[in-house]
Amino acid sequence: MAGFDSMRQTAAGTRSAAIDAGLRAHMNKVYGTMSVGLLITALAAWAIAGLSITSTPNEFQIGADRYLTDLGYTLYVSPVKYILMFAPLAFLFFGWGALMRRGSAATVQFGFLAFAAAMGLSFGTIFMIYTPYSIAQTFLVTAIAFASLSLWGYTTKRDLSGMGTFLTMGVIGLLVAMIINLFLQSGPMMMAISAIGVLIFAGLTAYYTQDIKATYVAHAAHGDQEWLDKAAYDGALSLYISFLNMFQFLMMFMGQQE
Repeated sequence: MAGFDSMRQTAAGTRSAAIDAGLRAHMNKVYGTMSVGLLITALAAWAIAGLSITSTPNEFQIGADRYLTDLGYTLYVSPVKYILMFAPLAFLFFGWGALMRRGSAATVQFGFLAFAAAMGLSFGTIFMIYTPYSIAQTFLVTAIAFASLSLWGYTTKRDLSGMGTFLTMGVIGLLVAMIINLFLQSGPMMMAISAIGVLIFAGLTAYYTQDIKATYVAHAAHGDQEWLDKAAYDGALSLYISFLNMFQFLMMFMGQQE
């Protein structure tokens, strides 16, 4: 009997070690995919900003010796700007879920990377408006905050699941406030939105990290590698969105304009 108990404990320990090793690999994949997505977004934003600005004088001046090209006007002044604003939201609310249900892991990965490239078009205005130093400074602050929050979400014993619904409702309220402010153009309201946005996505960073970990542990024993791969890309998207939003809202406080 003692021998049987010893064998059972050994088997349980082996399974636990396998799950721990698999979890580390899974989280590395999540963070690695998120990082690639951020790099793609940054490169796309930098490239489109370069194509949207010229020093040749025209009627669309945005700064000292800085003018919009025809491409810049089309993307950021014409009605096309609303497509850039709302198309990513439409994809997240209506396209991503369908892709997760019906697509292969490779298709989901491609969808994430394509989304990251498309987001670069929206973020091109950051490279057009703010100085490179303030962009780098804000990115560094965001990265430190994100890493700290994600580490806490991964290691804490506190159950953060109750935060999910509350924070999601906060995001919806934030979107409504931002849409209203498109018409009001209120500076104080935008600053309030930015402050609340930083707090909401800081909380979501910790929540998503814990949820990614819990999801893997709950399904690792099933052996469905295809599903786990898709779950890694889904987790990468969640953390990617949290990082970008924290960065964007922090730019309102730390960004210095050209």
